[in-house]
Amino acid sequence: MKEAIVDKIVSVIIRDVDIPTPEPGQVLIRVVVSGTNPKEGLEMPQNGDRTLSLTKEMISQVAAFHEMGSPHGSCGEYAIAWEYTIFHLTEKTSFEEAATIPLAAMTAALGLCQALRLPLPWSPGDKPTPLVVYGGASAVGAFAIKFAQLSNIHPIIAVAGNGAPFVETLINREKGDTIIDYREGDDAVYSGIKAASKETPIHHAYDAVSEKGSYVTLGAALDAPGKITVVLPVETGKVKEHISIHWTMVGSVHMPPAEGQTLGDKRVCGCFLPIHWSRSRTEMVLGPPM
Repeated sequence: MKEAIVDKIVSVIIRDVDIPTPEPGQVLIRVVVSGTNPKEGLEMPQNGDRTLSLTKEMISQVAAFHEMGSPHGSCGEYAIAWEYTIFHLTEKTSFEEAATIPLAAMTAALGLCQALRLPLPWSPGDKPTPLVVYGGASAVGAFAIKFAQLSNIHPIIAVAGNGAPFVETLINREKGDTIIDYREGDDAVYSGIKAASKETPIHHAYDAVSEKGSYVTLGAALDAPGKITVVLPVETGKVKEHISIHWTMVGSVHMPPAEGQTLGDKRVCGCFLPIHWSRSRTEMVLGPPM
């Protein structure tokens, strides 16, 4: 098969390699559409041997999340993914649309469920639970808002800029949801968050940006004890006492449960992105039984 190797200066080498063989619990996928992540450009190694990381692979009617840093990603004609990261596509979902789902949706789900410990879609909340989503128009932020809606988490206080019209389609104004324009400055964001809560304490924030001090502003606006989940490493000492910061990394779905976790990230992944595929409707090869 053909495989592309991309280095840090974005030069591409096409080479012929063998079609990979899936291990137990893995699936061999014929790639139709590959999604990429902006982070790839930040983490590109010298030799380009990890360019297949942080991608999503689509086949027939299935989408999946490839294990970061491992071989056989979506830059080849065939890719490998673990079966618990695969989910069935509806007839209305195109391959291109599906490319936006696996990494971003899993990151959003892990942040809400594991880091912030918020209600789950199958056990929705029954009382006001303000949630701030910084970067509501980003891929991760948008999925966080969608999952929050399913979990009846309100009011959702979304921070956005040019993407505000898109975020407007995700929120529910009747339940107190609102949008704050970050372009008006940090002080305006802080004031807007406080005003939107209507004196209800705010203990949870999802920072889908995690740059240029966004988490610092959130830390100032949250009430103690507060939790912020970020998608990039940050300086935790810059927030006030009793505000904890958790770095959500989607690659954790491929790791054993962290100490103290009742439900590991792998299981959470399987809950939010269930496998609903049939071998008769897809082009895939299963690995040996586990």
